[in-house]
Amino acid sequence: MKLRISSLVNDSIVDGRGIRLAVFTQGCSHNCPGCHNPQTHDFAGGKEMDTDQIKKAMAQNPLLDGVTLTGGDPFFQAAPCAQIAKDAHALGLNVWTYTGFLLEELQESQDEGVQALLQETDVLIDGPFLLEERSLELRFKGSRNQRLIDMNQTRQTGQITLLEENL
Repeated sequence: MKLRISSLVNDSIVDGRGIRLAVFTQGCSHNCPGCHNPQTHDFAGGKEMDTDQIKKAMAQNPLLDGVTLTGGDPFFQAAPCAQIAKDAHALGLNVWTYTGFLLEELQESQDEGVQALLQETDVLIDGPFLLEERSLELRFKGSRNQRLIDMNQTRQTGQITLLEENL
């Protein structure tokens, strides 16, 4: 399955808990003022990559704790991102997904890829980056409005469960 990416970053320690492979997807229409990845907004930018190549990169790094899908916005390419997440779980890795959408918006989507990616996500960081809410003191998110959601617990209880910021 093909995916348009901006870049892959191996051994990231800032895109989630532990050592991670960060997959920066290409394409985003949120256009948040102050976004730190504006080069990922152009849907025609970046390069095309097969999800099998990303699976191979995950399998080759024995130090990884997980994979982070970021961007851009992974939900604009939800189906291939869901495949990457599924492959990550098969390798015993956890999956963090960043999005400018709110969880509630994504849950209402009729897109099968969106629902598959939500099912395969362990931690969802949702909400647009808001420059007026920006804080360098926050871990794993850029602005105070964004939420770190424990998706496994949320699925289990049916209520949104937030993670502590001092993970």
